Amino acid sequence: MTGREILRLEAVDFVRESRQILTGIDLTVRAGERWALIGPNGAGKSTVLSLCGAVNHPTRGSVHVLGRMLGRVDIRELRESIGHVNPRHSLSSPLTVRQVIFTGATGTVELLPRWSPDAATGARADELIEMLGLAQLAAATWPTLSQGERGRALIARALLPDPALLLLDEPSTGLDVAAREQFLATVDQLHRARPDLATILVTHHLEELPATTTHAMLIKGGRRHASGPAHGVLTTDRVSECFDHPIEIEHRAGRWQARTVQECSATRR
Repeated sequence: MTGREILRLEAVDFVRESRQILTGIDLTVRAGERWALIGPNGAGKSTVLSLCGAVNHPTRGSVHVLGRMLGRVDIRELRESIGHVNPRHSLSSPLTVRQVIFTGATGTVELLPRWSPDAATGARADELIEMLGLAQLAAATWPTLSQGERGRALIARALLPDPALLLLDEPSTGLDVAAREQFLATVDQLHRARPDLATILVTHHLEELPATTTHAMLIKGGRRHASGPAHGVLTTDRVSECFDHPIEIEHRAGRWQARTVQECSATRR
């Protein structure tokens, strides 16, 4: 049985300053699906994510998020049902982890003046702090956190309003290998705890995909190159075509690995 539809892009074009960024993008995401958007730099991945998050509107085509069509809905209200994790979060104030999580209730970077959380919001924040292993850091301030700790805090912030859709925009940016693996384990834990949550993760690197990834879209030159269940999309032939480079794909212990064909040949010798 397929889950309810969370997101649908149909024949989407996006033009910025007379430049065609996306052409004919189709994408349908259902509850419980965990999508990866993969492609070279400049392929249009982040632009697709901005449409999914109701940040931008399509130039042509239609975008439906949670059953509502962009252009015919209050964007501010719609964004409350979308969690967005961006490692380039532009916070400059020394908010504590708990306060950062509270900004998820208002959809702002900073705490709003004269705003305070109600009892239910406070309880929800505490629940997320425990779930994401932040209990020892709840009072720590943003400037003192590592990138990995910030990533977990931003997931908690995004989940505070209990969204149906979670967007992760290159969430492993700036993480070392250990922090990346800890972060991906957190995402996998989240998927197991929230089986109906739909997620879309943008990355350049297959090694940064959580083991719980179910679907993938390859994007090349602003067009959909391939999309569908991850195992049918993330193949040696399709990934090599997408990146215009011979890349061998392996799937081992639930994770993907990518190596150039030359590296693979040298290893075998």
